[in-house]
Amino acid sequence: MPFTIRGLTAADASAYRDVRLEGLARHPDGFGSAWEDEAEQPLAWFEQRIVNAAVFGGFLNNESDLAGLAGLMVPQGAKQRHKGVLMGMYVCPAARGTGMALALVQTVLSHARTVVEEVQLTVAPHNEAAQRLYRSVGFVEYAREPRSLKIDGKYHESVLMTLPFDPVG
Repeated sequence: MPFTIRGLTAADASAYRDVRLEGLARHPDGFGSAWEDEAEQPLAWFEQRIVNAAVFGGFLNNESDLAGLAGLMVPQGAKQRHKGVLMGMYVCPAARGTGMALALVQTVLSHARTVVEEVQLTVAPHNEAAQRLYRSVGFVEYAREPRSLKIDGKYHESVLMTLPFDPVG
């Protein structure tokens, strides 16, 4: 199944909102954000998310169907802007197994190499497919955060991973 990866623009906000909310609803422990918080936001809020970060989309059917998302957020503070955060990674079930997830991550990392020295991410410990994907491109686990998320009164641990581009030294 062929797909296209490209940077999203404000014009993609409606499709971005739909796919983002699907991901939040299907995998609440896979995101720091909650469906309840984002579902009530106006379309302009999603436009701003796209404009304020580098958000990439995977499209099926000649760019008519947005089926995957991944983005890079770079902190603004002088002491932290050397590292970015891979965020909002989600691929719709119809596009899984196509290579879209890997292509999205590689696209984010290609962009990241031009603006940061390291990329970090957070992933659910039971999401072994995502962890395998991230390890395949060089991410390594550096910590686990207990009680990272609280969903429906239950705590969830998170795996923290990092990919430095330059040798530490």
